[in-house]
Amino acid sequence: MATVKDKAVVITGGRRGLGAALVDEVLARGARTVYSTARTAYPDERPQVVTHPLDVRSAESVAALAELAGDAEIVFNNAGVLLPGELLTGRFEDIADTFDVNVYGPLRVARAFAPILAANGGGALVNMLSVLSWMTGSGAYGASKAAAWSVTNSLRDDLAGQHTQVVGVHAGFIDTDMVSGFAAPKTTPAEVARRIVDGLEAGAREVLVDDVSVAAKAALSGPVENLTFALPH
Repeated sequence: MATVKDKAVVITGGRRGLGAALVDEVLARGARTVYSTARTAYPDERPQVVTHPLDVRSAESVAALAELAGDAEIVFNNAGVLLPGELLTGRFEDIADTFDVNVYGPLRVARAFAPILAANGGGALVNMLSVLSWMTGSGAYGASKAAAWSVTNSLRDDLAGQHTQVVGVHAGFIDTDMVSGFAAPKTTPAEVARRIVDGLEAGAREVLVDDVSVAAKAALSGPVENLTFALPH
């Protein structure tokens, strides 16, 4: 069970949306230092926040972040991408980039920070997944989140020996720029961040942020055709 107070926290994709809400939430709970990343450098005037450019597609970029944040005790893998296109008809380059960011990116971060977390007492790794980890209907994005869920579950076993808490977070629509074009009920980033950190501090291995995620997880024991998710327009 990882508490946030007085801890050094890494949040990838912390400049806006859910990432920015996570930065605010851990600061409100007393985090000592927050390393917040985006693809390009950006300012944050709060003294506890250290911003750093990060491209999760680059092992060298991830290694530079790990060198900077050698005191990290909690890592949030939040950076992600939602690109248009279906598996059969979309640009294959977009599909490959989706997997590079959403699957291999968090894995690169986990590999870089695992020894740091071990050296600092175990700590926690939190991976932002999706209700689409369990449902079809969003092309490469959903497929990438399903793969990331599997990776998260494997990492939980791999890191158990060093006492690192691994948390998978599943959510439906969050009111961010990523899904601004979809007309659907959405949860605010602040509320999602609160529920994620509540789960982390309660020792959870999995956080189901909203009712749609709870329903999707429950449907896994039923017929596979029940796991189709139609994106609203």
